[in-house]
Amino acid sequence: MESVPAAFGHPRSTQLISAKDLQARLAGHGELALLDVREQGVNYRGHPFYASSAPLSGLEMVIADLVPRKSAPIVVFDSGEGLAEPASKRLAELGYTAVEILQGGTEAWKAAGGELFSGINVPSKAFGEFVEHEYETPRISAEELDKLRADGQKMVVLDSRPFEEYQRMCIPGGIDMPGAELAYRVHDAAPDADTLVVVNCAGRTRSIIGAQSLKNAGISNRVVALKDGTMGWRLSGRTVEEGGARRAAEPSPAGSAAAQAAAERVAQRFGVKFTDAGRVQAWLKDEKRTTYLLDVRAKEEFETSHVAGSRHAPG
Repeated sequence: MESVPAAFGHPRSTQLISAKDLQARLAGHGELALLDVREQGVNYRGHPFYASSAPLSGLEMVIADLVPRKSAPIVVFDSGEGLAEPASKRLAELGYTAVEILQGGTEAWKAAGGELFSGINVPSKAFGEFVEHEYETPRISAEELDKLRADGQKMVVLDSRPFEEYQRMCIPGGIDMPGAELAYRVHDAAPDADTLVVVNCAGRTRSIIGAQSLKNAGISNRVVALKDGTMGWRLSGRTVEEGGARRAAEPSPAGSAAAQAAAERVAQRFGVKFTDAGRVQAWLKDEKRTTYLLDVRAKEEFETSHVAGSRHAPG
């Protein structure tokens, strides 16, 4: 009888993992990078919930960001196209030492009761939907927003995306203020409590998270998320602005003080944990764990100075 590895087209030296074992690993507490090495268009049609897209055609360009630690456990998979094996070999050539292949690929995953999810950024979108449902984050439609503008409602529209996305297409009059900057810079953008604060993104998720972060920060303004973002605005027949250049200014002393107070309220309410530089350096040197050091400030601030080894992750 033909061996199991040979039946799936993998040489005996290749490390395989069954769908059931993979599901158990994902339910555990250890690190695991699950990489879909099919092309992105195929990935979008259906993939396991926590899988990251890392197409074989560009694996070398994305792997260092996705999996910076060479000894981290990795599972690669395909749909039987023969991509997982060369991906495993390529990762080994790049110095990765703990690579396995999902035996039977996505078909085996489904046969073991695993679900496939369509679309991109599925975990973050699911988180956004959970937040909106759990906290009843208020939203406003394009029609409602347009009417309030026509009625003279005092408002500010804050675009929670990175500047490059904002420039491609934004709500007319909107100010770019990436998500991580909202609670830091909003106090000068909307200094009066009667100013309506509208948070938008391209679709849903980042506007929901941005609006809820402002509500959690306890600002006194009414805060709403723009339903369906710039895409919804455009689909409603309204004009979007291209090449927008409005960016939130540096906080004033009063704005900075308000932001600090808001940050302290959030930290206390949600039990945010703090660490120090020494511990972070120890984590970065630990070969048995992966540490992502993310700088969420504006691009200009990051380029002026940043902690060695950190990655720019705005918004």
